[in-house]
Amino acid sequence: MATIIGGIACSHTPTIGFAVDRNKQDDPVWAPIFEAFAPVKAWLAEKKPDVLFMIYNDHVTSFFFDHYSAFTLGIDQRYEVADEGGGARDLPPVAGHAALSRHIGHSLMAAEFDMSFFQDKKLDHGCLSPLSMLNNGKSDWDVPIVPLAVGVLQFPVPSAARCYKLGKALRDAIESYPEDLKVAIVATGGLSHQVHGARCGFNNPEWDLQFLELFEKDPQALTRLTLADYAELGGMEGAEVIMWLIMRGALSAQVKKIHQTYYLPSMTGIATAIYENASLPLPKPRTADLRHTMARELAGAEALSGTHPFTLEASLRTYRLNKFLRDMVDPAHRELFLNDPQAAYAKAGLTAEEADMLQRRDWDALIRYGVIFFGLEKLGAVVGVSNLHIYAAMRGQTLEQFQATRNAPGALYSVTGKDAGALAWDQNKQG
Repeated sequence: MATIIGGIACSHTPTIGFAVDRNKQDDPVWAPIFEAFAPVKAWLAEKKPDVLFMIYNDHVTSFFFDHYSAFTLGIDQRYEVADEGGGARDLPPVAGHAALSRHIGHSLMAAEFDMSFFQDKKLDHGCLSPLSMLNNGKSDWDVPIVPLAVGVLQFPVPSAARCYKLGKALRDAIESYPEDLKVAIVATGGLSHQVHGARCGFNNPEWDLQFLELFEKDPQALTRLTLADYAELGGMEGAEVIMWLIMRGALSAQVKKIHQTYYLPSMTGIATAIYENASLPLPKPRTADLRHTMARELAGAEALSGTHPFTLEASLRTYRLNKFLRDMVDPAHRELFLNDPQAAYAKAGLTAEEADMLQRRDWDALIRYGVIFFGLEKLGAVVGVSNLHIYAAMRGQTLEQFQATRNAPGALYSVTGKDAGALAWDQNKQG
């Protein structure tokens, strides 16, 4: 069973990544940052966690306001480094612990947190500034991660109380994971700062230190503050410290603080802290109950013949293939596929098995493989195959046999669009 060994709190300002990349260890301005992170690196070296659960916010880099979520959990196997405008940092991709991510995702949904999930997204300084400071080298990463992006830029955002409650559910999620893993939870962001408007440059060191004390000794009190309170006390962007409460909620009520620093070089109060868990084992483990709750909603679905739920596991396994089908919405992709399918398969990095299923239009095999139907629907529209043809094929029937089971046997359709042209099966267009 997985164990939470403790929590790390730290700021994630791009200042930190800049200092790492420019080798500023001996510069008097930047040296205090390296000194602050040194005990954290030493603690990690001593405790040797198997996974870091990273809580951060993206800075309009990989996530934009066309679709902005409150809590978005990464379920990928690796995470590339984002270009934030000046080119990507010279860092390798970060390994993800996809199995733990999926388990946490199932558990949080069962706990009635409406999670979003991401793959194929790059990490910006919100995650990588502190992570690069904690790592022992630049050629590889010490520990795989599970990243949780929290939407704190576009209001409404989750409240401090909601973040704290998520942390409590996160504890159940991690501790119910069946593999013996040591997990450290890293909460990033803050402390006081504001980077927009005439109030930019606002800092409040007194509040920063009070926040750190309350965070350690009475985190529940911090949940009583509104986001306006956090903005008043610590600056509008400094209100992102509510993300720390996710980590604190996942720890025991009483924690042992073994390290804390605070430094204000310019725009952002930079803090580091380590909190070791002081939890006691329950007289009766809750693991079985938690796993039952996670599995309850889909229990029995596996016995439904011809039914293949599209799960996080399926999504991760078939991401590349589903993306290929989803990209049928792109005219250039459609054109390449129709004119040179092998080149399209190669460009997308599809396996020989995946390309073969597509080439043969083996609709049922694709579904069993883990493709979501709405990708097949797009493919059908491109190649001139109706939804009804696909339905019949998945049932192992001819179109006529399947149509005989419908109330309107003559109805044929697909998703529509101006590029569809005349369809041989569209009886209304036959002369």
